[in-house]
Amino acid sequence: MDLDGPRKGVLVRRKSPYPAEFRTDAVALYRAAGGKRTYAAVAADVGVTGETLRSWVRQADKQAGRASGRSEPSAEGREEELARLRAENGRLRKAEKEWELEREILRRAAQYFASMAE
Repeated sequence: MDLDGPRKGVLVRRKSPYPAEFRTDAVALYRAAGGKRTYAAVAADVGVTGETLRSWVRQADKQAGRASGRSEPSAEGREEELARLRAENGRLRKAEKEWELEREILRRAAQYFASMAE
């Protein structure tokens, strides 16, 4: 097997099994901790490895043009992040209302069928 052939130094990337929105949210969760939590701790919460989360943070920093994740974002970046978080918060509140309604429907159905069995 020739390891020094024409493919030497070529990195082959595979498609991530995690959607871009999931990766973005995981990075935002890590940043929201403000350095109080480790990569491993935040990664455990979202179900990935610490190194995976670290690479996502580095990639996000690179895309944002930052040298490291420790630098302060610009006012525009903060406003964009705030708008994104507000939209995400609204989406989550709406989903929670739907889940509460579904749970109530299931509770009532369970009561109905329990009374039929008696």
